[in-house]
Amino acid sequence: MTSFLASIAAEAPRKTPLETALDSTGAVLAVLVILIVMAVMGWVIAILKALQLGRMRSALHRFEKEVFNLLDAKDLFAVAQRSTDSPGGRVVLALSRRGGSEKVLESMAKRAVVEEQQRGGRMLTVLASIASSAPFIGLFGTVWGILQTFWVIGESGETSLDKIGPAISEALIATAVGLLAAIPALIFYNLLNRRLEDLISELEAATDAWVHLVAESDQRLAVAADKTIAQSRVGSQPPAYQSYAGG
Repeated sequence: MTSFLASIAAEAPRKTPLETALDSTGAVLAVLVILIVMAVMGWVIAILKALQLGRMRSALHRFEKEVFNLLDAKDLFAVAQRSTDSPGGRVVLALSRRGGSEKVLESMAKRAVVEEQQRGGRMLTVLASIASSAPFIGLFGTVWGILQTFWVIGESGETSLDKIGPAISEALIATAVGLLAAIPALIFYNLLNRRLEDLISELEAATDAWVHLVAESDQRLAVAADKTIAQSRVGSQPPAYQSYAGG
C-alpha cells in the first residue's frame, strides 16, 4: 500500500498553493479574486485606521496639555479654535456654540463625543464584515469546486488520484484563502476597536472637566451681569430713592 501511494505521488506533478490558485477556473477563480480583494482591503483599512487613531490620540494629548491650567472658558475656546484637528478641540468648540445650564452642556458634550466616536469608527465595520464573511465565501468556493469534481467523475468515470487530485486541491485552496483574509481582519478589528474605546474613554474623562469649567465661567458671567443691571437700575433712580435704597 505504501509503495502504491509513493508511486502515485511520484507520478503526480507537484504544485505549490500559489500555482494551484493561479490554475483555478470558473466560480472558484471568481471566489479567489473576491477574497484577495477583501484581504488587500483589510490590510489597507487597518493601516489607515491605525494612523488615524494615532493622530487623534496625539492631538488629544497635546490639547489636554495646552488647556490643563486654564481657568476661564474664553481661554479654553481660544485654544480650541486653534486645535480643530484635535477631538478635544472639536468637543470644546461644540460647547462654545451654545450656553446654558451644566446639564445642557453635558448633553452637548455627549453628542460631540459620539461624533468623534463615529469619526474614529468609520470603516471598522468593513473589517468586521471581512472577518465574518470571508470564511463562508471561501467555503462556497470549496463546495462548488468539489461539486465540479464529482460532476467530472460522473461524466468520465475517472476516480484515480492523479485525475481528481488537482481539482480537489483547487477547491480546498478557496477555504485557505478565505481564512487568510478573515484572520488578519479579525485581529485588526479587535485591536483598532480597543484603541478607539481607550481614546473615547480619555476624551469623556477630559470632557467632564471642560463642561465644569464652561459652566462655572457662565455662572460668573451671569452673576456679573446681574450686578451690572442692579447697579444701573439704582443709578437711574431719583436721588431721594437712591438715599433710601442705600439705607
